[in-house]
Amino acid sequence: MARKIIIDTDPGKDDAVAILLALGSPGELDVLSLVAVAGNVPLARTEGNARRLLELGGRPDIPVYSGCARPLVRPVVTAEHVHGETGLVGLVLPEPRAAAQALHGVDHLIEALRDAAPGEVTLCLLGPATNLAMALVKAPEIVRGIAEVVWMAGARSEGGNVTPASEYNVHADPEAAAVLLESGLKLTLLPLDLTHQLRMTAGRLERLRRIGTAAARAVATLFSAADGMPAFEREEEGAPLHDPCVIAFLLRPTLFAGRFVNVVVETASPLTAGMTVVDWFGTTDRPANANWLNEVADREGFFDLLFERLARLP
Repeated sequence: MARKIIIDTDPGKDDAVAILLALGSPGELDVLSLVAVAGNVPLARTEGNARRLLELGGRPDIPVYSGCARPLVRPVVTAEHVHGETGLVGLVLPEPRAAAQALHGVDHLIEALRDAAPGEVTLCLLGPATNLAMALVKAPEIVRGIAEVVWMAGARSEGGNVTPASEYNVHADPEAAAVLLESGLKLTLLPLDLTHQLRMTAGRLERLRRIGTAAARAVATLFSAADGMPAFEREEEGAPLHDPCVIAFLLRPTLFAGRFVNVVVETASPLTAGMTVVDWFGTTDRPANANWLNEVADREGFFDLLFERLARLP
């Protein structure tokens, strides 16, 4: 049976690739819904982008819910300098036919997880953890319905991509990250340590263009456009693919390797807020709470999977 997933997202160009990868894998992943959150761009943009991407992928029937428009306690931090004003830099998609659902995204998560069988739903987090954190605070009993949370978040050896200490998805809402890390849920984190190993090089872009589907052309457009990547991310050729790693892990977990460790997030320091403190060597007595993936075991296998699934889409 296909694994039932809910994608919580702030599209974002790499979110777009992750969503399309999931849509191209219907035999393995049953996408129940998308829940938008403020992140890479404001909520109105992320929610609209989610609906546009479902149209592009031939699945406008999947419902989209609009979640939290700001972090739990901090001001919104967006990333238009990387993703463009619309969030999908260089890509113009038609207005979606389907409207967003009226129910708030947090309330949708609560309803869906309350109604789920024990351990039935996997949550795929591609942006800040605000929606899930709010749902866990409001209705802690929903943990019963969650099989696992897989989140693109954090950094250890790579350092941060927003500040020297913090990766964007955690930096945007550290308090939400803390709620998630303290929840006791089965949690897999895919940090910058891992995602910086997977880059859309010129050769891979050319291979992508040859696929010829609208979805593949859209991804090629997103990663061909000039953007505001930090200089250190340009040290190797090609932009890193962050969020698609979440979906790839569900499809092919052997592509990646890591260690079950304790992870906490800094919320108090003005200098290191959003830093993920990873007890890699077990130097504290804090119990392990996350599967921290830091190694790509098969880089070409990742891109083979991605391109194969994009070729299945319209």
